Amino acid sequence: RGHSTRDVAFSADGRRMFVSVGSASNVAESMPVKTFEQVKAWDAAHGRGAAWGDETDRADVLVMDPEGADRRVFAAGLRNCVSLAVQPVTGTPWCVVNERDNLGDDLPPDYLTTVREGGFYGWPWYYIGGHPDPRLKGDRADLAGTVLTPDVLLAAHSAPLGLTFYTAHAGPAAFPADVVGDAFVALHGSWNRGARTGYKVVRVRLRHGVPTGGYEDVLTGFVVGDGAVWGRPVGVAVAHDGALLVTDDASGAVWRIAYDRKALARR
Repeated sequence: RGHSTRDVAFSADGRRMFVSVGSASNVAESMPVKTFEQVKAWDAAHGRGAAWGDETDRADVLVMDPEGADRRVFAAGLRNCVSLAVQPVTGTPWCVVNERDNLGDDLPPDYLTTVREGGFYGWPWYYIGGHPDPRLKGDRADLAGTVLTPDVLLAAHSAPLGLTFYTAHAGPAAFPADVVGDAFVALHGSWNRGARTGYKVVRVRLRHGVPTGGYEDVLTGFVVGDGAVWGRPVGVAVAHDGALLVTDDASGAVWRIAYDRKALARR
């Protein structure tokens, strides 16, 4: 039930396997009430901010060895980390998160973030750091000052589904050297917002593995003038020749984005 997608990424040395698990609900509506002492004991056993009941080991990134042993919560409060990737410069896991619904067109933002060991990212009680969800206000007040703020905020309901880091240093279709290490995110597009948002692929610039601020469009044009949609990006990957590949589950296509040095030289 709930978010059924999972993603898997391995540490650079191959010794740790990270698994993202989405929540079973929008905002833990059926999670039973615990006493303060029960909550303290739960946090001690499962990690700060870990949810319980139907949400046990969900809205988390789990870590284990490649055989599935020694499983534990690596980070909690990530409502639906749909895509998970390890940044090649720092070796740090990152994910793109689809946030909760029914707080309006513009709240809360979806996001791209590093996943810090032991970190708590807010769900279901908070979003964007210490902002309380009004539906749960007053619950888990003990967590108010501990919520990590995501690194890069994306438009609310834009539905980021794909994440990759650009790693091609050479190849006939390779992008310029300053793109290496940057993140590319596929935004599937909104379904519950007054004005459509998303439906594109964006680039997030990083320097030494740290975002420099904001993001820029790379692939757009999937929404036509009357608001109709003919394409929805899902996954992104780097091909052996350096091109960026984008899957699209609306048109059934795989798009290829290549850097053509010869064409640019002729301009």
